[in-house]
Amino acid sequence: MLNHPTLDLLTDLGLHGMAKGFRDMADNPEAAALNQAEWLAILLEREVTLRQQKRFESRAKNAKLRHQAAIEDVDYRTPRGLDRTMFLALAGCDWIRQRRHCLLTGPAGIGKSWLACALGQKACRENLSVLYQRVPRLFAALALARNDGRYAKLLHQLARVDLLILDDWGPEPLTPEQQRDLLEILEDRYDAGSVIITSQVPIDRWYEIVGNPTLADAILDRIVHNAHRIELKGESMRKKRATA
Repeated sequence: MLNHPTLDLLTDLGLHGMAKGFRDMADNPEAAALNQAEWLAILLEREVTLRQQKRFESRAKNAKLRHQAAIEDVDYRTPRGLDRTMFLALAGCDWIRQRRHCLLTGPAGIGKSWLACALGQKACRENLSVLYQRVPRLFAALALARNDGRYAKLLHQLARVDLLILDDWGPEPLTPEQQRDLLEILEDRYDAGSVIITSQVPIDRWYEIVGNPTLADAILDRIVHNAHRIELKGESMRKKRATA
């Protein structure tokens, strides 16, 4: 193994990408033809790449995405009403930086959760913070947190991420407690962060899910009018794969 004062300094300074690059280049005879500026540029690029990868891995771990989905693996061939141009535009994540929302609706098994996770994974790659939550489990967690004093802390965790994915909303009507919980979540994120909501229920029936007309107006006004809509249709992709 190469021993060199520069290598030791890079390691001591926590510049592990540069240290690995230094070792690789020292072992490569072709690197001898490079000048000092070229060496430095390559080492800096190695360091930046390593740090970006570590940031992505940390964000992806904290996001707790349900599926290991990626934009590059999206299936556009299956007829389900997914507009390739629109979805690739969403993959650019500008809508998240603009604090807009995305509403994904369609029948069970059509790929809503997978697509939401693909957008979430891309947001992690864009150095944006993401958190995935299944709505039924989130409401249960909020109910427990309300009883043991963690309610405000949990709401803060939901509010501070750039993108919050609320998966599988509906079709059961919300209880009064859940209505207030959802309003608190969306109020905290209004003009402060983006939301992806997936649901089997068409958007024009979301008022029925909320139940309380006054709260329904307050909740939906914060998301529907500032959101991209993806309305999927067709047969269950899970069913197709099972019978293939």
